Formats: sequence, structure tokens, C-alpha cells
Amino acid sequence: MDIAAIIAERDPSDILTCDGAMAVRDAVGLLAGKRIGALPIVQDGEVTGIFSERDVVYRLANEGALCLDRKVSEVMTSPAITVAPSTRVDEALALMTKRRIRHLPALDNGKMVGFVSIGDLVKSRFDRVQEEAEQLRVYIQSA
Repeated sequence: MDIAAIIAERDPSDILTCDGAMAVRDAVGLLAGKRIGALPIVQDGEVTGIFSERDVVYRLANEGALCLDRKVSEVMTSPAITVAPSTRVDEALALMTKRRIRHLPALDNGKMVGFVSIGDLVKSRFDRVQEEAEQLRVYIQSA
């Protein structure tokens, strides 16, 4: 299975994004309000970074509450690590593990067509394992 299969039913216009000029305080409010862990940062149609809970935590630890008045572009993780829709789920999981990240924008010719979390990928792998187990049960019962 690839990333394209995971994002196939999703509308790219539903992806919540953030502008780098937004104050960290407002972006934190957006994360909390939507109960999400990260936002792709988009400038002029291009993904320039990712703003995540970890970015906030690291800055709070180093700077205290003053970081909340900074621009998102000053605290985001940049450049964004991205994948193509054709990337296999296991490749994306390996990338996430290696880079210690939990979110990946999916880009097609530079345009964001999806945004997946590690939870999305784990769920797809779990569903696949469940499907294979059911196929084996059916096969064994019919033998």
C-alpha cells in the first residue's frame, strides 16, 4: 500500500495549514482547538515547514512564554520532510522513525496533496495485517 491509497478519500482543500507569519500563540490555539499535533506551513502555495507540538515544547523549554509571541516561521521545523503519493507506507514509516517525526506532507509536483500522521500509517498497516489474517482463516477453513 502507498500514501496515495491513504489520502485517496481525502480532499486536499480540507488540510489545515498555517502561514509562517502567524503568531505561535495563535498556532498553538489552532492545534489545541482542532486536537491535532502539527500543521504544514505554506507560503505562496509551497510547503516551507512543519509546526508541531514538539516545536512549541522545545521553545518553551529554552525561551519560556516569550516564544508564544514569535512568528511560526521562527520556530517551525524547516525544511519539511515530505513524501510522494507513490511512497510505500513501510518506507514512510521507516523515514518517520529515522527522522523522529510524526507527520509528513505528501507532495505531487511540488503541490501538497495530502498530510499523513504516523497514526494514519500504523492504522493502514494494522488494517492490512487484519485483512491478511482473515484471508488466511478463510483459506484454512476451506481446505
